[in-house]
Amino acid sequence: MTKEEIIEKLKDDEHYYGEFGRQFLSNSNIETLLTNPIALREDKGQNINFLVGGYFHTAILEPDKLKKYKIIQTTTRNTTVYKELSDGEMCLLQHEVDNLELMKDKLLENNTCRDLIRGFNVEYEQPGITEVYGAMWKGKADIINHDEGLIVDLKTTSSLDDFSYSARKYNYDSQAYLYKLLFGYDLVFVAIDKKTHQIGVFDCSTSFLEKGKEKVEKAVEVYNLFYKNEDFDPKQFLTVKTLY
Repeated sequence: MTKEEIIEKLKDDEHYYGEFGRQFLSNSNIETLLTNPIALREDKGQNINFLVGGYFHTAILEPDKLKKYKIIQTTTRNTTVYKELSDGEMCLLQHEVDNLELMKDKLLENNTCRDLIRGFNVEYEQPGITEVYGAMWKGKADIINHDEGLIVDLKTTSSLDDFSYSARKYNYDSQAYLYKLLFGYDLVFVAIDKKTHQIGVFDCSTSFLEKGKEKVEKAVEVYNLFYKNEDFDPKQFLTVKTLY
């Protein structure tokens, strides 16, 4: 397949997150490769933060797809109603959706954010692939704003004050580094606090990108060791460090 054909196929979430897309590394693999590489191919299961973030992105970028989310009218996931209606899958609660809709409105009422997100020459949910350190990587940009020459990534956060810490913890630095290679623009994060609805716009310093580059380089080294070296025995792998 040509690069263009691969990107076109990756526009479908079923292929992006499915077997076809798993032939590529992505930023979501960074944490596993750096902390527990044996678990790279394991199913991480359902995650409420992923579900909440997914709804928020869909509400802003692809509202016509909101019907895919199952919403249950109950206060918690411990109720009998939830257990009966959810049928074992992770579902959103109505009060969570109400809050997410308020967050969406708050974000789009802000002139700066609205210009970054809507603009005139923008693309939403655009996938890309590229080779980095000999490995093939994929990524999907929330928003490519060609007018501003920026990639805009939407984030929800439990604390806007702690976003800088979260950006390091959750590998937003490697995301920013990879996405610049994938799409050719600098990345800015537009984050909104899930409790206070305060908004922040965060650009990326050279040192932030350099830390991301180091993570990607290390992740590829680990990936090659565990999954490309036929002579390597994972059972013999261990971490050796000196405590200070």
